Amino acid sequence: MPNFKSLLFLLALCAFNYSFSQSYIGLNADNYSGIHGVVYNPSNIVGSNFKADVNIASFSALVGSDYFGINFSDIVSGSSFDFSEDTERFISDNNNFFLNADVLGPSFMFNLNKKSSIGIITRGRAFFNLNNINGELFETIEDEFESDNNIMFDSQNLNGTIHAWAEIGLAYGRILMDKQNHILKGGVTLKYLQGGGALFVSSPGFMGQYDRSSETLTTQGELNYGSSEDFDSDDLDLSNLTSGFGMDLGFTYQWHPERENDSIPIYKDDYKLKVGLSITDIGSINYKNAELTSYDVNDTVNTSDYEELEEFLDNNYNNTTTFQDTKIQLPTALHLMVDYRLAKKWLVSAQANLSMVKKDKEFANSIINTITIAPRLETKWFSFYTPLSFRQYGDFAFGGGFRLGPLTVGSGSIFSNLLSDSSKTTDIFLGLKVPIYRK
Repeated sequence: MPNFKSLLFLLALCAFNYSFSQSYIGLNADNYSGIHGVVYNPSNIVGSNFKADVNIASFSALVGSDYFGINFSDIVSGSSFDFSEDTERFISDNNNFFLNADVLGPSFMFNLNKKSSIGIITRGRAFFNLNNINGELFETIEDEFESDNNIMFDSQNLNGTIHAWAEIGLAYGRILMDKQNHILKGGVTLKYLQGGGALFVSSPGFMGQYDRSSETLTTQGELNYGSSEDFDSDDLDLSNLTSGFGMDLGFTYQWHPERENDSIPIYKDDYKLKVGLSITDIGSINYKNAELTSYDVNDTVNTSDYEELEEFLDNNYNNTTTFQDTKIQLPTALHLMVDYRLAKKWLVSAQANLSMVKKDKEFANSIINTITIAPRLETKWFSFYTPLSFRQYGDFAFGGGFRLGPLTVGSGSIFSNLLSDSSKTTDIFLGLKVPIYRK
């Protein structure tokens, strides 16, 4: 069985392993984003400013928690940084941790004719969610029960999932309505999934207290822990993948008040207003013979010989292990975007990215809910954008990014990370592609 402690501390490790990575915030509104815009809304593939667009490699990720805040200026300045000592803690009964990493591999899109386009998209993805864990309990486990404080905790609907998978998608878009001033586009991406494995923990109710003087832990409730067959988050084996299917679906409306007639290609006439709606990551992957261990934690145990969490659980609590098929739901999300042209090259977009997966759902991942406003300067070879985001769990993010021909670099939180002394989320993205623009 993989190391159970890795589920609790994966985020802390990823905060440094992926501190240079993000989730294409700001870029996906750009009319020259190409493949990156199709990932956000598949209807963006048609009626675009490209003859074709070829992605070579792109990487993005977002990582954070409402449990701790980091002063990134200390890291940038080169001063010594200790995660345990140099983070501000925001302890509650229901702290949350999350990670979203996305590698966009070789992909391309091109036009079939005036009204339809097609593309192939390859991606490798990893998600981590840990929801509703008591912050004091997390801190005590992190300190290996050497804290000087007594604690009481009550975690309701505790759940966490690590999931890694690859996907290859066939994207198709078509112009559904082409009137003089009104355009409606639709698109779909059908995805073949290859699951690399999953690890999960859950508890409907887990409460108790820790007494430092007697070094005893008294708990009530049930704790469930499991993984897909032979999954190890510290050494991911991609030789035994599990198949599944997924889908993205999207629509886009564009208003062209200055368009003289419907024979003028829409990419040659600037829209005044664009509204997009999409649902991404519809689907799941079913893992056969997943191992699930249930611990009965109604007991008082001694913590003086604590070393590893999994060993501690096995040695102190009755447990049963079963093998069952387990379906891991993809992080299904709803995306709404409104883009308004202020002038020829100046636009501002407002986006809402909302999870369609309930926070307390077991065997599932989810995005964090985010509202973003992003003014931008946009031209064929260069774009610059400054997204301002309001993120779930009370975090505000201010970032910037640019697209310079084939190169894209940005972060939705770089400025707020540098200005704030307790940032809860961080992200950045990098991309390299070959754009072939229309004349």
